[in-house]
Amino acid sequence: MDTRTRTVVKAVIWQLLGLVTTGLVGVVLTGSVALGGAMALVSTGIGFVVYLVYERVWAAISWGRRHV
Repeated sequence: MDTRTRTVVKAVIWQLLGLVTTGLVGVVLTGSVALGGAMALVSTGIGFVVYLVYERVWAAISWGRRHV
């Protein structure tokens, strides 16, 4: 099972990647850095929380794991 710290670090790195890509897509689609950036920040905040919960739920499920 992953530690809580590992889960948080994974979530932060994943969300930073998402922030950059969502921001770029938002700027391209809207033509506005402010609007594209705002969209990226909101998406990143929501995505971060959802990802943390998702990872912790799966960390608690033993299905599909082999114990060595």
